[in-house]
Amino acid sequence: MTSMLTRAIRSLPAASARAVGLSARSLSCSPQLQAAAQPKSKKTLAKSGVKNVVVVEGVRIPFLQSGTSYADLMPHDLARAALQGLLNRTNVPQEVVDYIVYGTVIQEVKTSNVAREAALGAGFSDKTPAHTVTMACISSNQAMTTGVGLIASGQCDVVVAGGVELMSDVPIRHSRKMRKAMLTLNRAKTLSQKLSLISRIRPSYFAPELPAVAEFSTNETMGHSADRLAAAFAVSRVEQDEYALRSHTLAKKAQDEGLLVDVVPFSVPGRDTVSKDNGVRPSSMEQMGKLKPAFVKPYGTVTAANSSFLTDGASAVLLMSEEKALAMGYKPKAYLRDFVYVSQDPKDQLLLGPTYATPKVLQKAGLTLADVDVFEFHEAFAGQILANLKAMDSDWFAQNYMGRKSKVGAPPLDKFNNWGGSLSLGHPFGATGCRLVMSAAHRLKKEGGQYGLVAACAAGGQGHAMLVELYPQ
Repeated sequence: MTSMLTRAIRSLPAASARAVGLSARSLSCSPQLQAAAQPKSKKTLAKSGVKNVVVVEGVRIPFLQSGTSYADLMPHDLARAALQGLLNRTNVPQEVVDYIVYGTVIQEVKTSNVAREAALGAGFSDKTPAHTVTMACISSNQAMTTGVGLIASGQCDVVVAGGVELMSDVPIRHSRKMRKAMLTLNRAKTLSQKLSLISRIRPSYFAPELPAVAEFSTNETMGHSADRLAAAFAVSRVEQDEYALRSHTLAKKAQDEGLLVDVVPFSVPGRDTVSKDNGVRPSSMEQMGKLKPAFVKPYGTVTAANSSFLTDGASAVLLMSEEKALAMGYKPKAYLRDFVYVSQDPKDQLLLGPTYATPKVLQKAGLTLADVDVFEFHEAFAGQILANLKAMDSDWFAQNYMGRKSKVGAPPLDKFNNWGGSLSLGHPFGATGCRLVMSAAHRLKKEGGQYGLVAACAAGGQGHAMLVELYPQ
């Protein structure tokens, strides 16, 4: 990487061992969770004159590797299953839901407003409006904050938000020349006109346009960008593999201990019932070390083992005003508090969204990093996570790139993604945000914390952060 950012960062001193000097031992185990942990006593983040918005419940169907049990379904099938799982768990009357918002990235042409199609299929009233949002990997975050806005402004009392992605079946288009020929042919009126148009079609027209997880503005794949980012921040292959192993190990532990309570079983038509994520596969440093670079060959450090995998899945959360939830007899799980969205250079800072968003949301709420009990960051790549930790722990980066006087600091690993993350649990682009929020809420209750911080990067050089506050127990 030849940018000024790379040259400057390579001259930085190593970040603190606490944040990024990761050893195999520290990465492959987590502190024992306290079964009867008591919440700490801190100030609430409620604001005068602003409605409290609460998460009543959230669910997701199991996140599966693409090409497995969901391969024959459509996106709205997955979204419908998540919505039905939410209805079954909460018993909320469908008619009280004022609005439904869903996030997705790769849109199925037949169901471009997947929120509406899934809602109708799940049995919601046809009088309930629904719309779909897209913001890359933070699409369901956008769906949730859209719901927060509708409730806080008094437009709605009850909103269902969620997200869905089906990478097993993505649209593959004809070439532009072929599309143009077919559209022109459709307008031809006589046989001679049609034959003339057909005679102009060349064999090269039949080459399809295959989709790629690449930036339109830079034409660079996200994996290639992650590899350059890891190199810029001097994140080694060993560090990345160690972090990936940590993610899988903690996810397996959480699965075995029954901590992933947001997962609802899904009876797949024509197949068996799936009840857990199928990408959780703890390996060994030796096995991971045998894999070749996936993007920058032959010297890159990002591999299939330290990257998130293509995933199918869907999620849904039930949001209400606090007054409405209590009036209906619900005990909310958490408050959704301050949130921010950020954008930066999609070439050299594509995946640094958490670095930029975290200090902004903390400042907005009047908190410091030390006030946060639980961190849930989206793991696109191990190198991306570790680069963000280094950037957050760098005064130089804060001063030269973020316009800040000092660094925000790196989250301590004993509070960070303790039940696994996207590297192990999977990452359906449009659905991950809801998983992050529910993981934060459940961990706060389990670990006795009060504040959780959710953060994620997204294509386009964008990012998001939100504070989650445990509902008083």
